Amino acid sequence: MSDCIFCKIINNEIPSPRVYEDDNVIVIRDINPHAPTHLLAIPKKHYPAIHDVPQEESALFGQLLNACRATIREQNIEDKGYRLVINSGLDAGQTIDHIHMHILSGRKFSSGLA
Repeated sequence: MSDCIFCKIINNEIPSPRVYEDDNVIVIRDINPHAPTHLLAIPKKHYPAIHDVPQEESALFGQLLNACRATIREQNIEDKGYRLVINSGLDAGQTIDHIHMHILSGRKFSSGLA
């Protein structure tokens, strides 16, 4: 999508240092962090939300999790604890309509989901 900020980052139209990159996913630092470590894992294919991904493209979720796993190890946060979050829709806190997973670590999180 030509107006998607994540697509522009993926296409190097907007500079953003990558923490991790493979053929399918990039990981960058969140510019508005909610934890000492706050990274965004972003698939290179544009889909606004999980429910928009066609069934034949479901491998995208494995690719996203593989990138998160590699990043968690590279950032040495596997033993410190971390939270993975995908928001979908404005009421859930999604501000950019491109699937992405937040990797959060470096502070204590509450156990509540609400």
